[in-house]
Amino acid sequence: MNTRILLLVFLFLAVAKQEVYSQLGFSHEIGIITGPVAFYSDFGQRYDFETNVGNVGYGVGLVHYINFSYRADCNCYTRDVYFNDHFKIRSEIDYHVTNFDHLGKWVDPDRTSPTADQLRAMKGKSKVFDIGAQLEYFPLSIRDFAAGAYKLAPFGSVGVHWVSFDPEITSELGPLNTPLTTPPKYINSFQQEGDSTWSIVMSAGVRYKLSPLSDLMMDARWQYYFSNWVDGLNPSFENNGVVEVPENKANDWIFWLNVGYIYYLD
Repeated sequence: MNTRILLLVFLFLAVAKQEVYSQLGFSHEIGIITGPVAFYSDFGQRYDFETNVGNVGYGVGLVHYINFSYRADCNCYTRDVYFNDHFKIRSEIDYHVTNFDHLGKWVDPDRTSPTADQLRAMKGKSKVFDIGAQLEYFPLSIRDFAAGAYKLAPFGSVGVHWVSFDPEITSELGPLNTPLTTPPKYINSFQQEGDSTWSIVMSAGVRYKLSPLSDLMMDARWQYYFSNWVDGLNPSFENNGVVEVPENKANDWIFWLNVGYIYYLD
């Protein structure tokens, strides 16, 4: 983790601490999330089950919520308006790592072509750090849930995250970018250096009330990166000026299923 990322983590924690101890009135929640990350990248075959379950990593995150329904400075509820009772602001820092292989029919054992051998030998890995915020919507009353009126509280959210990624692409056949080790569409189409981008985050989940000051959370997240280099690959092959890689239709994206523990700072 480089100095820039460490600085961002420090700033995130400092801001969260300042908010927690401030007298602005809103209450706060903190928590941790973790779970498997399905990384949809340029490795493997589109719409292939083996690819989707094979290129799965693992992630962990720290989350902080601003809860508008309750005032920490007076231990009382805020003004009863719809926004206060149905929305929270969620900020978080996340880190996940995924190892990649080319999977699917093009690398089946009965494929004996040089290209199949090159695909089987190509390996990848991406370390991803991101930080950002989401607006989280609860269709049921946040106050009623906090008071124990019901055990389950569904929610949905949307937000933006800044992303720092560090990919690594290798081949068991030797150095990449030669006709002996690399399929034509991957020649000059891989990246070994770290970089950054932005992403849009959408999620749906549910909270389960464990105690007056703690919840169990399950969250299913879709995160779309504004870059096609997060996994380290961006295949392209030009023939008479025409790019002939029809399968490379979208940037990289992930589906992250996580569980978490949330604690209310009263």
